[in-house]
Amino acid sequence: MAHKKTPAINGGSMADISFLILVFFLMVSTMDSEKGLQRRLPPMPQQNQKAENQKVNRRNIIQVKVSASDHVFAGDEPIENVSELGPKVIEFLTNPNNLDNLSEKKTENIEGFGPCQVSQGVISLQNDRGTSYKKYIEVQNELVKAVNTIRDQFAMANFGKPYERLDEDKQEIVRKAVPQKISEAEPKDVKRK
Repeated sequence: MAHKKTPAINGGSMADISFLILVFFLMVSTMDSEKGLQRRLPPMPQQNQKAENQKVNRRNIIQVKVSASDHVFAGDEPIENVSELGPKVIEFLTNPNNLDNLSEKKTENIEGFGPCQVSQGVISLQNDRGTSYKKYIEVQNELVKAVNTIRDQFAMANFGKPYERLDEDKQEIVRKAVPQKISEAEPKDVKRK
C-alpha cells in the first residue's frame, strides 16, 4: 500500500489576514489618553549660574493648602467646595478695590501694548503627602482656570475676543499682563493651619 502524503496548508495568506485583523483592531479600539497637567518648566540653569533668591512681599502670596483628608484652605479660610477656590484666587490676583491684604499691582510697559497694571500675586500651593491625586488635580485645575478667567477678561476688554481666539502676538501680551505664577512647595504635613 502506498503511503499518501498529506498536502501542506498554504500559510502565505495567513500572515496577510493576521495583519488585516491587527490593523482593524488598532483602528476601532480606543486608547486611553494621557491625563496630567500642562506645565512649561523653567529652563535648566547653566553650570556656572548663581542661584537668585527672589524676595516676594508677603502681601502678594496667597497660600493654598490641601490636607491629607483632602480639605482645602485658602490662607486660613477653609474652602468647602473646590469650585469656591477660583473666585477667591481671582479676587486676590485682580484686587479690584486695591485692598492692602490682597496682591499689589505694578505698572509695567508691555511691548506692543504699552503701560499696564500687572498683578504681583503668587499662588503658593502646599499639599500634604497624603493628599489624594484626584483632589490635587482638582485644585490645580481650579487655580489654572482662575488665571485663564482673568486672561479672558483682559483679552475681551482690550482685544474684544477671548484669549484662545487671539493670535500668538496678542496672546503673548495677555500672558505678560496676566502672568500665571503658581509656586508649588514640596509636600509635607499640612494638617495644622
